[in-house]
Amino acid sequence: MLLKSKNIDMTEGRLLPAMLMFAIPLMASSVLQLLFNASDIAVVGHFGSTHSLAAVGSTTTLISLLTNFFIGLSVGTNVLASRCLGARDFKKLHHVVHTSIALGLLAGTFSAVIGLFFSERILILMQTPQSVLPLSVLYTRIYFFGMIPTAVYNFGASILYANGNTRKPLLFLVISGTLNVILNLVFVVIFKMDVAGVALATVIAQTLAMILVLTYLTHRRDSSRIFLHYVSLNREIIFNILMLGIPAGFQSIVFSLSNMVIQSAVNSFGPVYMAGAAASQNVDCFIWISMNAFQPTATTFISRNIGAKKYARINKITLCALLCACLTGIVLGGLAVSFGTVLLGIYTSDPAAISAGLVRLHIVGMPYALCGLMDVMTGALRGLGSSFLPAVIALAGACGLRLVWIATVFQIPEHHTFEFLYLSYPISWIVTLIVLVIAYIFIRKKYPLKDED
Repeated sequence: MLLKSKNIDMTEGRLLPAMLMFAIPLMASSVLQLLFNASDIAVVGHFGSTHSLAAVGSTTTLISLLTNFFIGLSVGTNVLASRCLGARDFKKLHHVVHTSIALGLLAGTFSAVIGLFFSERILILMQTPQSVLPLSVLYTRIYFFGMIPTAVYNFGASILYANGNTRKPLLFLVISGTLNVILNLVFVVIFKMDVAGVALATVIAQTLAMILVLTYLTHRRDSSRIFLHYVSLNREIIFNILMLGIPAGFQSIVFSLSNMVIQSAVNSFGPVYMAGAAASQNVDCFIWISMNAFQPTATTFISRNIGAKKYARINKITLCALLCACLTGIVLGGLAVSFGTVLLGIYTSDPAAISAGLVRLHIVGMPYALCGLMDVMTGALRGLGSSFLPAVIALAGACGLRLVWIATVFQIPEHHTFEFLYLSYPISWIVTLIVLVIAYIFIRKKYPLKDED
């Protein structure tokens, strides 16, 4: 019964239960998507070498750079589809859903080409050590074959999210995620394929997720149904999607680029720190995605209520999402730090790598609630129809400050340490959050405080 399809009413009734019904399956779906890469790292960490673990871990930021771009693009689909549903404009919704699938195919193809032809050059620029570079390149090139199904799945899932249906994407990822773990073990333990095996397993699992979401969308009996022969690019719709999606995708890329700079600095400390950082990053990623579920929740609920002219609910939605994200970050961050040694041991058995991972986990994991608050404010601004402004704020705040930190504070000899490198994260979260709140106050004035009849 948990996964029974049921669309959530976003414009009537109590907000907290509805938002939790939306966010919790979304949170679980994100956890399963993260497990694609986490299971890769866990398997090579235990059945491969430290170099294999470092190779897979060092590719995370590069993969995230392109993956997050089309996830950002799908924000445009979410906002437009939500507003169409709120306004009951089903004719426009028909064009939105079919244009979105076509755009997913294009975005995935673009990402795959970039990854296949330029991954080695980018990994070299990231100062990936020569000892792990061949394995990193091999893993990345195979992994990027799965970019097309990943993109299409995310655009298809955005259509379901706009309908208030987060349970079906969860079911699809339970199935594909289970397959991914099984294939990881088969390819690495039995066939000894090492990093190539975990990459291939992920591609197959991503393809299955795409097939499942497309099959479901083609069998729906409402205005969100996909007819494959209608999949094409509508000029007006694609312009609207890109106006909202490109800034969101650009924001994701900027974050990934700043993380690539951080990764380059980590690489300079050697394979042990690379392995420790990779393990720690996968632990605190579970904290981030749990909080981050409330970002699209805020975006979708605000968009749907604006479409229905239920303006009085906007501030309530934002506040509710902020409180949920903050509480999630505090609880999970505390648990991650308290059980850090055990959690890092899931990914590596190297004591030195675990020690390095604990340093990062204490600095980033404890104040992670700040990042959750920052993400929710970004989602609220997108729901209000402003996607460019939070992208600019993220560029100047969360990313710009980190780059300045690395170019200045981190270069001071006594501060050129692993600890000072990661202090850039909580500092950038605080500054960016303050600016986003100010931006929200001004953008919110575009809409009435009371509902319209």
